[in-house]
Amino acid sequence: MTWHLLMLNVTVKDGERALLTRNGQLVRVLAPGRHRLFDPLHELKAEVLDVVRTEFSADRYAVLKAARPDLATELFEAVETRADEVAIVSLDGRPVHLMTPWQVRVYWKVATRIDVERIDVSSDPRVNARHLTMIERNRSTVTSETVVENHEAGLLYVEGRLVERLAPGRHAFWTVGRKIEVKRLDLRPQAVEVTAQEMLTKDRIALRVTLTAFRRVVDPERTVATVPDVDAWLYRLVQFAIREAVAGRTLDEVLSAKAALDAELRDYVRARVAVSGVEVTELGVKDVILPGEIRELVNKVVEAERVAKANLIRRQEETAATRSLLNTARLMEENPLLLRLKELESLERLVEKVGRIDLHAGSGEGLDALLTRLVRLKAPESA
Repeated sequence: MTWHLLMLNVTVKDGERALLTRNGQLVRVLAPGRHRLFDPLHELKAEVLDVVRTEFSADRYAVLKAARPDLATELFEAVETRADEVAIVSLDGRPVHLMTPWQVRVYWKVATRIDVERIDVSSDPRVNARHLTMIERNRSTVTSETVVENHEAGLLYVEGRLVERLAPGRHAFWTVGRKIEVKRLDLRPQAVEVTAQEMLTKDRIALRVTLTAFRRVVDPERTVATVPDVDAWLYRLVQFAIREAVAGRTLDEVLSAKAALDAELRDYVRARVAVSGVEVTELGVKDVILPGEIRELVNKVVEAERVAKANLIRRQEETAATRSLLNTARLMEENPLLLRLKELESLERLVEKVGRIDLHAGSGEGLDALLTRLVRLKAPESA
């Protein structure tokens, strides 16, 4: 924009418009091209503006619309949202702006196609898939999004009221004028470790017990409505159960009847968690920790029991061996031939350990007489 003598020269490029004012009052809008305007008193002023995919000030639009409604309608597209309404503004088919309730935006439409899609969010808070892709970059301020996995249950709360249980998948909701909350619960079995806690048995012996419980949520709606924290609640419940069970048993009963103790704990806990939509699949004692001096005494008792058992087994074996020898002796007494065979067997074992044997028949008798006297299965007949 330049002045030459009495003329004002204004050049407007493609994609631009110039607002021509005289003493601050709009005269007209200059289209692309070169303009020579008579202005001897320098009262004219041209403001060149970019009009391709751009916005115009809403306040200036209001003033322009009041003064020149024809120009306002010709040049601009004004978008105004109402309560419980959002709008997606597309410039030349491309979604650009997401407008929240009670918002006004003005766009140049002389070189850009303006499309406005209005969405009433008062009835249905869900964001459909098409709108979700259109507002991908700007949805964080007016929408809430969550993904429910296959092993989860998603509970939708609107203004603190449970509305529905969501299926696995991606879900998005309009948060305009309302509070949206999605609570996700894992339906898979979970392990809850109950750490060691000191307690007294019936015979006043202090010990510490560590337990493990496996639980899973079977009714998510009831669980959320009943228990604020499933694991913390189950942890405390198991603590009460084990204290009551140990207090009614002696140390020997706790150590020897572990299966009965586990069954009692499961029955106690299951009866109390059934109303909360939680199922306890397994519950048992993992470890029993005794004080140092008690542990030494128990070890001594166990060692004594083992020694006594070993002695008993040894005595039983000695008794069985003696009984076997007695039976053998009775058989030999009744059968002399069996006694002779036993003698020969003993002689054979003895000979195996002898390196050299010298035999003397005596009285000049030969080897035949020696062998006859040495091996004799039948006693000589008396004269």
